Amino acid sequence: MPPADRLTTTFAALADPTRRAILSRLAAGECSVGELAKPFPMSMPAVSKHLRVLERAGLIAQTRQAQWRQCRIQAAPLKEVSEWTERYRQIWEERLDRLDEYVQQLHATQKKEKKSHGRKQHSK
Repeated sequence: MPPADRLTTTFAALADPTRRAILSRLAAGECSVGELAKPFPMSMPAVSKHLRVLERAGLIAQTRQAQWRQCRIQAAPLKEVSEWTERYRQIWEERLDRLDEYVQQLHATQKKEKKSHGRKQHSK
């Protein structure tokens, strides 16, 4: 799958708050599907659908041991998202730095104007 398509799939999977919560839980370590399902007020089939979306996006891996399914987080797609967003973060930081410089210059100019308007003008 091309990188842009992987990003699309990853962002689509991350768009849902339940899936983000599942990933947050898995960031603490591997756990069973039952453990992942506990905090959510939804059926086990609904949780399984969320897990399939995460697995298709490569964000989690599932293993089976007898009747138990264990899940663990996969970092590679998150690293791709991080690298992609990092490029844009740098652009925005540069723009915000330039805006900050402009605002400081504007503020200094206004301060000078305020001081000069507050003084009495001497006529010759």
